[in-house]
Amino acid sequence: MAMYFQNEIVKEIIEKYRQIWSIGHALSLMSWDSETYMPKAGVEERAVARAELSLLAQQLILKPEFVQLVDRASGLEGLNDYEKGIVRVLQREIRIMKAIPPSLLAELEKTTQEAMHAWRMAKESNDYEKFKPYLDKIIKLTREKADYLGWKEHPYDALLDLYEEGLTTRDVDRILEPLAKELKALLSSVMYEGRFPQRHPLEDERYERDWMERVNLEVLKIIGFPIGERSRLDVSAHPFTISIGLDDVRITTRYEGFDFKRSLLSTIHEFGHALYELQIDPGLKYTPLAEGASLGVHEGQSRFWENVIGRSREFVELIYPILRKNLPLVSRFTSEEVYLYFNTVRPSLIRTEADEVTYNLHIALRARLEKLMIEGSVKAGDLPELWNNLMEELVGVKPKTYSEGVLQDIHWSMGSIGYFPTYTLGNIVAAQLRYHIERELKLSEKISRGEFESIREWLKNRIHRYGRTYPPKELLRMSLREEYSVEPLVKYLKEKYLG
Repeated sequence: MAMYFQNEIVKEIIEKYRQIWSIGHALSLMSWDSETYMPKAGVEERAVARAELSLLAQQLILKPEFVQLVDRASGLEGLNDYEKGIVRVLQREIRIMKAIPPSLLAELEKTTQEAMHAWRMAKESNDYEKFKPYLDKIIKLTREKADYLGWKEHPYDALLDLYEEGLTTRDVDRILEPLAKELKALLSSVMYEGRFPQRHPLEDERYERDWMERVNLEVLKIIGFPIGERSRLDVSAHPFTISIGLDDVRITTRYEGFDFKRSLLSTIHEFGHALYELQIDPGLKYTPLAEGASLGVHEGQSRFWENVIGRSREFVELIYPILRKNLPLVSRFTSEEVYLYFNTVRPSLIRTEADEVTYNLHIALRARLEKLMIEGSVKAGDLPELWNNLMEELVGVKPKTYSEGVLQDIHWSMGSIGYFPTYTLGNIVAAQLRYHIERELKLSEKISRGEFESIREWLKNRIHRYGRTYPPKELLRMSLREEYSVEPLVKYLKEKYLG
């Protein structure tokens, strides 16, 4: 750490920050436990504990002497990029924390902990009424949060900025609306040509959980996930990744017993997130920089591994022997047939299971609804019907149950409104990464030979190692000489599905 932080004031800031980091470390462990092993009856006590710890973290970061120290550092000349990064990230966090009253922070924390439990129960029983009052409260509290944070054109701006620094409603509209138009046309062309199937027999084939566990573990080993050393794989209702520390990054998957690609591709997706955290420079440990630059950049890593690599013909051929060995149901199909199974294209109801062509249409739906929720145009009771109508308009299918419609995602129960557009940013980044790595490393050949170390190193050197040192847009300009653009994504999808 010493080589990165030479300024005495910055070093003092980092030393004081360690208490804040430690609370975050504990909260991360609590979050992982809540989604994996915690008994259902523990939700109330866990909600109280998380609320109190979140409040304590806020108090520590807003202590006058800490704020003054960061302010002093902001006026210094001669700071290196890492030191400037420390000051920028903390000034941003202090601004956000100052804006949100402790009472609102605590109420949001407690409400979302209870709401996540209610969401799980509602989804399992297909009973939206169990979740609706919690969502109404979350919308109300989140709008209050947006007002406290401040916004110019739309209250949604304040929430988007929390997940992607500088992202606005205008940016989201500029990206998602033209992209949705392109994708609807592409979907029609792909379905008309019929080269990629809408359905595949493997989607209905049953598998035993232990078969799929072996597949996931062997594939993770091939692509370089250090299970047992610095990471672990668990099971949860909604797959996720959590970084408890740079040497403790955990992912989850799920086993539904059919359509095995759901479990495998979710596992590869979460690996992409985990790899980012695992490859952050260890010199940034315990500092505010020891995280990904943004959710959009983060999602770019997971979608790169899941789609660009995981759904590629070269990767399917590489792992085909593993699939045949562990999944008896695969033996009746060639590697080319398995590749087509990985790349079925059709209008579908579930975002996490959507193909590359339709996925961002699901995001466009959620972004539209979030804008309406936060501007006060709709209440929780209006959402099921709006969801169903928009799904039919954008994707071409209409949910028959709450569980496959408005209840399918956990994010709103977590209070994560403004989060969904980062998924599309991630798909954009993944496509940008593909073109750069193909040009510089011959990506397809690397995948065919199972040479993933050089790919991991490329990502580490260009993106991962910096953590939050640079804002996301600056990081992309510096590493790729690009900004967010839908063109590489549309080009990639057209080349793959129509080329």
